[in-house]
Amino acid sequence: MRLDDLRPSDNVEDRRGEGYGGGFGGGGFGPRMVFGGGGLGLVVVLVLSLFFGVDPSQLLNGGPGPMPQTRQEAGPRGDDADYDFARRIIGSAEDVWSPLLRQHGVNFTPATFTAYDAVTPTGCGTGQSSAGPFYCPGDAHIYLDLTFFSELSQRFGAPGQFARAYVIAHEYGHHIQNILGAMDRRGGPSRGADSGSVRTELQADCYAGVWAYHANQQFAILQSGDVEGGLRAASSVGDDTLQKEGQGYIVPDSFTHGSSAQRVRWFERGLNGGRIEACDTFSAPSL
Repeated sequence: MRLDDLRPSDNVEDRRGEGYGGGFGGGGFGPRMVFGGGGLGLVVVLVLSLFFGVDPSQLLNGGPGPMPQTRQEAGPRGDDADYDFARRIIGSAEDVWSPLLRQHGVNFTPATFTAYDAVTPTGCGTGQSSAGPFYCPGDAHIYLDLTFFSELSQRFGAPGQFARAYVIAHEYGHHIQNILGAMDRRGGPSRGADSGSVRTELQADCYAGVWAYHANQQFAILQSGDVEGGLRAASSVGDDTLQKEGQGYIVPDSFTHGSSAQRVRWFERGLNGGRIEACDTFSAPSL
């Protein structure tokens, strides 16, 4: 993947090295918040915790969140290169989505990328790295513990920079949904392979493809094998693949993000032409 022309975003919050403790008991901020108030509709941070097959209770857990304690002394870190990479992908997302939304008469407001270690307070409750990367519509932040990049390669079998970029672009896709009001659309049944949750996630996959198309048009990012790496990442986190690996069998009624084939198909749909209109999963008769 070619990064030379990608600018690092300044819409970032670096919480790496901060220590947090306490705040895990009490209040009862739990799964009932999946369908939140304030017109946001589906609070996808809980759904997104399942992006990598994790129970949402691992992401959000009681109380107002942990209290900051200490921050390690500033200095070079082993994950600085990963942090710079993520900032560049976020910067390219800003440069892609701002003019695209302007063409549709929509004002673009950037998301904030927040890097953290292990656990952090968020606008949606307490975030934990065990839940994987996630987007919180409550504060418009994309949260990422950078150790996930190693897990993406080793656990999910999706190495390479473009696989990492796909994950970030998927989360940025949720921010675009937030801007466009797509989170209020709940087409399909409430659960299962045709649910609103699956349609929401597949649209974010499609938006990741839209980003890849336009980022390549503007910055020539794609090199040999990159697209295959992105498709491999999309396939590796399909509900059917994760369920078969985790429990040995597949339960479509419990799908939250779509099958591997669906995730690949919608990512490719966005990638082929880069059209926002091609990503309307909510009106699609079949996924």
